[in-house]
Amino acid sequence: MRDDDIIIEFNRVGAYVKVTAVDPVSLVEATIVGPASSSPAILKRTTIQKLMYLLSKRGEGGGGAGGGGAITV
Repeated sequence: MRDDDIIIEFNRVGAYVKVTAVDPVSLVEATIVGPASSSPAILKRTTIQKLMYLLSKRGEGGGGAGGGGAITV
């Protein structure tokens, strides 16, 4: 899976930013929260790494025909 295929969402809540990454094929979702002063690139990279971890843990390797549903950790 390429980073271009992942849906990324940034939501600022006060002094924090919630970043969500979603694999559009399996619908697996990873979310992190970090300080709003952090670099968006670092937050994005960290969220994608978490998503890749979750996909590998599920044995999907980044885009298999998963059972649907979202996992938020």
